Amino acid sequence: MKKYIVTLTEDERENLGGLTSKGKHRSQKILNALIFFGYDEGGFQKKRSTNKEISKVLNISMKKIDRVKKRFVEDGLDITLNGRKGSRIYRRGF
Repeated sequence: MKKYIVTLTEDERENLGGLTSKGKHRSQKILNALIFFGYDEGGFQKKRSTNKEISKVLNISMKKIDRVKKRFVEDGLDITLNGRKGSRIYRRGF
């Protein structure tokens, strides 16, 4: 299994903090932000949590945590939180 390392900047942590503490957002977006907070290995993190601790607290699978970390490393923070734009083309009429 590959190990993905999540490091957030101070600005990214502030944006995620605002996202989780106020406003109305999709539940998956908030869960992903909370995963980032728990697993951040940057200099602004005081204590890093393990997958097992995060999955127990948030009541999600460890596989979801691995998928979120992989997506962050490969695609970036914005796509991880908001998802990709669909590429499907729809036809009009029949």
